[in-house]
This record gives sequence, structure tokens and C-alpha cells, in this order.
Amino acid sequence: MNMYDLITKKRDGGTHSQEEISHIIKGYIENKIPDYQISAWLMAVYFSGMTDEEAANLTMTMAESGDMMDLRAIKGAKVDKHSSGGVGDKTTLVLGPIVACCGVKVAKMSGRGLGHTGGTLDKLEAIPGFKINIDPKLFFDIVNTTGLAVVGQTGNLAPADKKIYALRDVTATVDSIPLIAASIMGKKLAAGNDGIVLDVKCGKGAFMTNLADAKKLAKLMVEIGKIKGKNMSAVISAMDQPLGSKIGNALEVEEALDTLKGKGPEDFTLLCIELAAEMLKVGHIGNSKEERISLIKEKISNGEALEKFREMIKAQGGNSDVVDNYEIMGKASHIIDFVSKNSGFISEIDALKVGKAAMFLGAGRATKEDKIDMTVGIELFKKIGDKVQKDEILGKIFYNSDKKLEEAKKMLMSAYKFEEIKEKSPVLIYDIIH
Repeated sequence: MNMYDLITKKRDGGTHSQEEISHIIKGYIENKIPDYQISAWLMAVYFSGMTDEEAANLTMTMAESGDMMDLRAIKGAKVDKHSSGGVGDKTTLVLGPIVACCGVKVAKMSGRGLGHTGGTLDKLEAIPGFKINIDPKLFFDIVNTTGLAVVGQTGNLAPADKKIYALRDVTATVDSIPLIAASIMGKKLAAGNDGIVLDVKCGKGAFMTNLADAKKLAKLMVEIGKIKGKNMSAVISAMDQPLGSKIGNALEVEEALDTLKGKGPEDFTLLCIELAAEMLKVGHIGNSKEERISLIKEKISNGEALEKFREMIKAQGGNSDVVDNYEIMGKASHIIDFVSKNSGFISEIDALKVGKAAMFLGAGRATKEDKIDMTVGIELFKKIGDKVQKDEILGKIFYNSDKKLEEAKKMLMSAYKFEEIKEKSPVLIYDIIH
């Protein structure tokens, strides 16, 4: 096959065969096809798109470029959850324990964060002693015993994605829906679970800023999973304001634990229940949504979900006393209030600006080498639609250094907009796609 001809074919709207896609990806990984030709092909895909079958074939080729996890040693249905990210998104910490104590295994490989706050692994490492790098046999043993483990991704999971993403990043082809779908689903298919629930974020603080694109991406990823024999579901949820109240690693662990105790923020709790219900559906638990939601609420109210989280912490070497004493994770040396400069109804809390403010404080990484400060972050007391008075406290800032405090405060305050008349309450969940 000739790469020039394949670029021309896609540029002119043609459809690639499985063999052609395999030739392109394998040729690039083996350094037989140069960057400039792959760049041209990526741009052709950006403008011409892909069929669902093409996207599925691209996804599987990406997945098979490295290790393919075999989870057959884990008994029972195994369901994964992927979120496209967001400010205050600590759902894995709540979903894993709930779903595991309902009878579905959660064998999850997560990543670290690069940007406004840490990823799931960073949040878990706020718990003293918690180990995210464990060998596969122990991983399988923990999941078989407790029903739940969250570990770091293998170093050779979908390596083609890593190489191609780096090229997309510098060729203005990141926001191609087939390429996004293949990037996300390639890693998910390589992880070996029976079912996958996707939380596709939509809004100003999300990668997909409008609902039409979010739906298109969700539908494509669900279809790719189905083509490859997976049980699939996608929830399209809002990310126009931060999720829950707390942003920052130890703070988000606190909020996750509060939620498992039945005391979490309303929006975060509702989303967790919805996602957990979808994970149970994909794992073939319950005969109806109502039955699944009832089971989830029961596991929270009777304390089983909280005890499952404690069990996972112990199994992965962490100090499980954190469940009862949050101060084990440490506290920021300084806490200050930030107040409203206006009166009126909050019409906007820009999630991305709040996330960047948290990053300035040290809660996230600007580069992979940056060290995260687990104790810093932001707590918000108000949501969109709430009425506030001038000088009323909007929240708290947790910090250890004055170095970027003023920059963080300016960014945080610029995230808020106010109106004299209350607008409609924001939507939390736009759609669910099966």
C-alpha cells in the first residue's frame, strides 16, 4: 500500500478498509511512515470524517498496538467508567464502591491529571500509603476479594494513541470526533472490561462545548463499543459549573466520602446515582432503572458503600482511618473566604476558570513534571441560580503559599457573573445513550 494514495483517498471522502487503517497505524508506530504524511492523513480525517466502522477499526488497531489486558481471572461482570473530565469530577471514588457492593466488579485503570486538578490516581494518593502501582496478580486478587481496585495504567496500554495524540496536538486535529472517540475507546478496549459507561461532559468547562457535538461523540463511542462486543452506555452531563462543591485532591476525597455517607452535594450525588445505575444496567443487575436506583440508595444509606471504600483503601495499602478522620490527609496552612462583589442571582460560574485558579494554588499540573500539593484547593458555597448579596461569602480558598494567591483569586472572581433576574436552573444530565 502507498501512503500517498491512502491520504488522497481519505482527502476525497473515501472509506478505509481495516487493512488500510492497520497499515497506516502500524507503519507509523514502526517509523515506516513519516510524521508529515500522518499529519496530512489526520487533517484529511478531520475534514472528511470516518464511518462508524472505520472509527471502530481505528480504535481496535490503536488498542492492539500494545498490551491487551485479559481480565478473565476476575470472576463476574466487569464494568469500567470513563469521564471526559471536568472540574470537581471525583465520581470514580463514589461509583466504584457503590457498584462493587451491588455485585459488579470494578477493575479500573486510571490516569494522572494534567491541567486544573489531579486525576483519579492523584486524588487517591492524597490518602497516606495508598498504592496505585501494583502487579497484575495482586490487582486481580484484590478485585476478586473486594470487588474493586483502582490502579495506574500499564506503561504499554495503547501506545499508538500516545504517539498520534502528540501529533494531533501540534497539527490542529485534536477536536476531530472520530479521532477523539478512537483515542478514548482504544484505551478502554485495551483494558479488557465487559462493559463501559461513558460520562461525556458538555459545557464551558468541558472538551465538548456544545450539546450537538457531545451527542455525536457519545453515539460514536457507544457504537464503537457495540461493534467490538462491549455492553455500552453514555451519559451526557453538564460541565458549565464545577461539579459538587470542592476542587482539589484531598478536598475531593473528603467530598467523595461525604457523598458515600449520604451527605454529598445535591448535583454530585444525583450524577453519581445516575452513572451507578448505568453501570449496574451494563453489568446486568436489576430489572429496571427504578430497581437499580433503589438498590444504590440502600447501599449508601446502610453504610455498605462507605465500608467498601474503606475495604479498597486497606487492600491497596492506604490508611483507612481517613474514612473517619479527614485530617489524616493533611490540611492547608491557610484558609480564607472570598466574597461576592455583586448582589443578584448567579448566572455563571465558569468551571474552567475555577479549575485554573485551583491549579495556580498547586492543585494541578501545568507540566508532567510539576508536583501536586494535595491539600490546596477551593470550596464553593453557591451554585448557578442562587441569590447572593454584595460581600456575602461565596466560598473558601485553601492555600500554602502566597506566591500565586492573588492570581488565583482574580481568576476565581472572574468566573462569576450575576443577573438581576433568576434564570432557569441549569440542566445536570442532557441525555443517556445506549
